[in-house]
Amino acid sequence: MILTVTLNPALDKTAFVDKMKAGCLNRLRGLRLDAGGKGINVSAVIRALGGRSIATGFAGGGAGEELLSLVAKKGLEADFIRIAGVTRTNLKVVDMDGSLTELNEPGPEIKPQEWLEMKKKLSGYGRTGNTVVLSGSLLAGLGMDTYSGLSATLRKRGAAVFLDADGEALKLSLESHPSEVPDYIKPNRYELLQYFGLADDESITEKKLVELCCFLLCRGIKMVALSMGGGGAIFANKSGVWKSPGLDVQVRSTVGAGDSMTGALVYGFGQGLQDEQCFALAMAASAGACTTEGTNPPNRALVNKLLGRVRMEKLA
Repeated sequence: MILTVTLNPALDKTAFVDKMKAGCLNRLRGLRLDAGGKGINVSAVIRALGGRSIATGFAGGGAGEELLSLVAKKGLEADFIRIAGVTRTNLKVVDMDGSLTELNEPGPEIKPQEWLEMKKKLSGYGRTGNTVVLSGSLLAGLGMDTYSGLSATLRKRGAAVFLDADGEALKLSLESHPSEVPDYIKPNRYELLQYFGLADDESITEKKLVELCCFLLCRGIKMVALSMGGGGAIFANKSGVWKSPGLDVQVRSTVGAGDSMTGALVYGFGQGLQDEQCFALAMAASAGACTTEGTNPPNRALVNKLLGRVRMEKLA
């Protein structure tokens, strides 16, 4: 069973403009509303690929009710906890060229009793054979060690953990005991360099990125998927290191592209696919997500079509 956890979900409003101009009046060409949040996006991708997952998280107020309604309309299984606070609403503005501007609210504050209820729920899913995806921002009232604590608990109970986080939350998780770190992580280039305290300049070569990924494997991580936008991705595990260039597609929105990569990887692991098959599927799903509006996942037919264009090169 795959469980996706979105502690800070959102109603995602995606607006379309010819060209976003700061400090000016921008007239919208269209507007769509989606159930947002990284874990929800991951569940949607898994379903589109033919798999099954359960999405959980917090939902509150009228926005929370609408969020859960949209989750149900996506055909996703859900097990959310209702809270006193109100679920946030985010605005994403997409230019004609696919450029994305995001305006994200912080979200509600979680009360101690609500958090205890969530920890109890997640603990119940923490058993051998299950994979738990922890992703996205943390709510007020939760410490930066939230993901590291959940990862430790779930790993001890036998579940595999896939973490997609950044900043201090990622740092604390990676610096836990090797038996408690997440099994899988998917940082982007900026997040990886930020963790190591490095500036993104000409000194950061492909070889350097590979070295950084392999260093994390030595920390106990089983797989690192480094997403690099149009530059493709690097995948590293104990069996080797692979690079795949980005696919040239007509970009409509990059929202959810990283979540599509995560969803495809988790789905592939669950299906028992070989390493290169998993990684190629992730590249195809991520590229496919860029061709859809809002947070809509690519359908399986499109992913299969793009799979034929994916190139994987083993570097080590």
